[in-house]
Amino acid sequence: MKDSRLKLIVYFIILLLAVFLVTKALLKSGGFDEEREGIDEQRGGLVLDVNGSWPMFHGEPNLAGNCQGELPDSLSVIWKFQTADEVKSSPAIDDAIVYIGSSDGNVYAIDLKTGEQVWSYKTDGVVEATACIVEDLVFIGSSDSFLYALDKKTGEFKWKSETGGQILGSANRLDSEESEELRIIVGSYDGRLYCLNSSDGKVIWTYETDNYVNGTPAVENERIVFGGCDGLIHIVSAKDGVGINRIDGGAYIAGSLAILDSKVYVGNYENTFMKADITKGEVLWKYTGSDTGYYSSPAIAQGVVVVGGRDNRIHCVDIGSGKKKWTFQTLGEVDSSPIICGEKVIVGSGDGRLYMLRLSDGSKLWSFEIGQAISSSPAVVGNIIVVGCDDGYVYAFGPGQ
Repeated sequence: MKDSRLKLIVYFIILLLAVFLVTKALLKSGGFDEEREGIDEQRGGLVLDVNGSWPMFHGEPNLAGNCQGELPDSLSVIWKFQTADEVKSSPAIDDAIVYIGSSDGNVYAIDLKTGEQVWSYKTDGVVEATACIVEDLVFIGSSDSFLYALDKKTGEFKWKSETGGQILGSANRLDSEESEELRIIVGSYDGRLYCLNSSDGKVIWTYETDNYVNGTPAVENERIVFGGCDGLIHIVSAKDGVGINRIDGGAYIAGSLAILDSKVYVGNYENTFMKADITKGEVLWKYTGSDTGYYSSPAIAQGVVVVGGRDNRIHCVDIGSGKKKWTFQTLGEVDSSPIICGEKVIVGSGDGRLYMLRLSDGSKLWSFEIGQAISSSPAVVGNIIVVGCDDGYVYAFGPGQ
């Protein structure tokens, strides 16, 4: 009798355990149609952090490309947004809205939590430039030669200012203690750097070079610094657009540079990455660890600079000595510009993958294969990464199973 009771108890416990496990599996897979509260904010027990701002290319006016977000060691796709053509533009993020261009000619505003379109604005050309968010306006260039100012919340057109060539780099902001007037600067394929009044788009001054201005101008301490396709690093007064100095960059400079403490870091098309002192006007070191050129823009943090190369590698270099710390091999050209987030490096590759590497040694923590080239540069806010892809989609990655 006792044995029979014991068997019944054991069978009952096994049955309860089986029901529990099946129920858990169905809930995890979405097998029940119950409404799960907070699905947009929580995945796999981890909360999405949408706080913070990444208001322009590489995050801030000096283009240093680093942030303090807390990224997990593994991520998953939380949404993807489809456009009608390649997305080579890099995202800007502010107030939980993603702003990004597409080769279909549109500028899109996308909700960071849901991936749903907030608004779009059509230009007359391909939009590869990155948006620059300043206060309530979005400033973004197009290959139709115009810089556009749009209302951040609605996408309403405010003004546009024409240059003599396509605009592929991001605009930047100029703040000055001498003037209450907020100014916007942007480079053009007509070989000029433009300084515009942010309220109406009127030209305040221009600075002329001998070739295309493809990258984004960087700003530090009332000085504007950018590389030109004329092979020069230009240092310009933010006050009046007068040239302060020029440094020989050795060859065609297509990517953007980064500044830290009056030192500039940039790569050229003839396989050289360098550090230069913009106060002294001289090159301090040259790194020749690549056998091809650089289009990627560097990120600086914690005593190192990280940049992608067209040799299919990601390079990490000591900022003091210019010596190699590590390299990471991908299967395609790395035109995407890396960002440094705490102890992690995030960058896309022409092999169709987004990589997350350990900053200390370059070891791979995580990667995701999209399948087509990623030349867009990632943006990070909180624990979310957003990047565009040549497959025509914008992807958001966050914590979750």
